[in-house]
Amino acid sequence: MILMIQLFADREEELSFLEKHYSSKSAELIVIYGRRRVGKTELSLKFSKNKPHIYFLADRRPEPELMRGLKQRISNFLKDESFAKLDIKDWVELFQEFWKWKKDGRIVVILDEFPMLIEGNRAIPSIFQKIWDLNLKDKNVMLVLLGSSVGMMETEVLGYKSPLYGRRTGQWKLDPLKLIHLKEFFPKYSYEELISVYGCLGGVPAYLLKFDPGKTFWENCEDKILKKGEFLHEEAEFLLREELREPRNYSSILKAIALGARSYGEILNLTGFDKSMLSKYASVLEDLGFVQRIYPIGIKPKPRKGLYTVADSYLRFWFKYVFPNRAELETGNTSYVLSKIREDYNTYLGQTFEQVACEFLTERKRKGLLPFSFKTLGRWWFKDKEIDVVAIDEEKPVATFFEVKWSTLTEEDCERILNDLKDKASMFRWNRKKENLGIIARKVAHKERLEEKGYFIFDLHDFKSLETHENENRKPTRTNTLNQT
Repeated sequence: MILMIQLFADREEELSFLEKHYSSKSAELIVIYGRRRVGKTELSLKFSKNKPHIYFLADRRPEPELMRGLKQRISNFLKDESFAKLDIKDWVELFQEFWKWKKDGRIVVILDEFPMLIEGNRAIPSIFQKIWDLNLKDKNVMLVLLGSSVGMMETEVLGYKSPLYGRRTGQWKLDPLKLIHLKEFFPKYSYEELISVYGCLGGVPAYLLKFDPGKTFWENCEDKILKKGEFLHEEAEFLLREELREPRNYSSILKAIALGARSYGEILNLTGFDKSMLSKYASVLEDLGFVQRIYPIGIKPKPRKGLYTVADSYLRFWFKYVFPNRAELETGNTSYVLSKIREDYNTYLGQTFEQVACEFLTERKRKGLLPFSFKTLGRWWFKDKEIDVVAIDEEKPVATFFEVKWSTLTEEDCERILNDLKDKASMFRWNRKKENLGIIARKVAHKERLEEKGYFIFDLHDFKSLETHENENRKPTRTNTLNQT
């Protein structure tokens, strides 16, 4: 007997958005996009489960084959094989014929991986503009376009120059889950353990479901990532092969960044690529959401000032720890590689905790639990000086500076860190009437004494207040399926 548990976590807002548009009395063209495995397909199928719908997944087959595939899907929906036998020349005719055959009632048409269609035929956005204008805009239909290529969806579908621009009636970028939602997957884990999971899997539901909540983080890490043949052991290479034509070159860039190369010049030196090649490859990785280029907050972004980071936690972990140790892992020596990871992992989590700190502040702000205000949030650096988190409210104006430490701090540690932070904050070139200083750490001793001095001090204990508040306002959807073998 195998107990299969499927968890559909924290997508109530997205489902509500889709239901709202479905309930309208007009035609709807909805665009949903986000990185692969983030849950776009699951979201659309859950939404359409009890509604008349047609779901079609595009791939890299020739366009005539894809057209025949959708025609067969429509035929199945109509429960009439005659439709599948029609001689249809193009996409426009396919939708024209469909509407001649379709009965009354609202229908959802989901086209998954729409960028695959565009990849095979660059005229697809213009073709679907024509389909919408001639056949769908006045019909009782909800057309949902899904896409994993973030860059292509933003330019070819949502962009100002796209033929589809202005046709969409709604759009949603589906982001990975936040740290606070991992508690639903691992209810018995402490926040230290949840952050460890977040550091290697991020908030991608498909990855989180691979870990066993009954095992420790380190047991899961060894069993599910380090062992040859496991899904998470092979997934990074699959992603690159699926999304990119030259995965080896992209792997070189991801490995360089994961191992600490942050500037364009550092990546250039480690990879040995020429400048034009690196610019091209880095841009593609940014479009896919695998890599992010960040700029110091408070200044106008300039390419040379940007620093690169692997935005996807799973890829960052994989290229830092799995890829360089493939020889050992191929021989099954997972315990040795795991011991190396354990020695370094707290250092590695420093960057993860900076991301978590920003999520924490954003959630506190959203729930009205912050003692200060901000409109923008980011990092700042100048020469050899860095501030982990700067929160700015341009209207007040007030700036709040935080040092983020994945460690346990004494009161003396905090005093030293805050004095150093004050010096660095004085170099921040932005006029403000008020300035706040603070620390976000794994654990802080005697927090109340520092807070009495006017500092903002948070540690993992404060994350629990968010969890309680979250649970009061949202009930997760959990479905159990029992399979007998």
